[in-house]
Amino acid sequence: MATSQTPFEPTSSWSYKFARYEALPEILLMPEVTSGQVVLLRDLTAKVLDKYLSVDEQNLTYKQAKADGEVKLKSAVKFFVAYMAADTGALVNLGKGKFQRPPDADAAHVAEVEAAAIDAVEPEGLDEGDDLSGWIYAFSFPTIQRVGAPYPIKIGKTANSVEDRVTNQCKGSAVFEAPVILGSWKVKRVSHAESAIHSVLKAKGKWREKAPGVEWFDTTPVEVADIIAFIAS
Repeated sequence: MATSQTPFEPTSSWSYKFARYEALPEILLMPEVTSGQVVLLRDLTAKVLDKYLSVDEQNLTYKQAKADGEVKLKSAVKFFVAYMAADTGALVNLGKGKFQRPPDADAAHVAEVEAAAIDAVEPEGLDEGDDLSGWIYAFSFPTIQRVGAPYPIKIGKTANSVEDRVTNQCKGSAVFEAPVILGSWKVKRVSHAESAIHSVLKAKGKWREKAPGVEWFDTTPVEVADIIAFIAS
């Protein structure tokens, strides 16, 4: 069972934080969501809950603050996920529990920008030793995460463990909190893939040029996943 970044407690506050900073971002990266399928959001939320909590933990209850009665933890998380997905525009509420990713009106234009940026990458400028498979990863920090909107995300590469790579990058007193890994993708020619992703985001004006570190972009986990899928295709 995976460990949540939010210290567990059966409260409304925990349910909200877990839904906002872990469950919804993870759901937005699921293939059925990124592909534009109509999904039952409660079922996807249940998958995330099963990943992090036992059945007994999910069935714990807490007392409502402004009303009589108690709320079951899993019900609260499902409510917060659905509310924030619709409120932020991350997903469109179709009714009866069904949600779908918003259509991209500028899909053709975006595809042109992405293709041009990828073509601009010069693979001959990369070391032959880097032309191997590996992992593209994206991480950020809880206090700067946003739901349904771009926020600063670090995008890098590694040939080994993503967790170890991110941990090593964030060692030191300058890091104010533990990082959150937003996604990791196995790719061929990892150096070329990383350069292509950076080029696409730079072409879209999303590079944080004055960030204290390199490889930071104002983007979303869904956008990163989409670019990787575009490159792979």
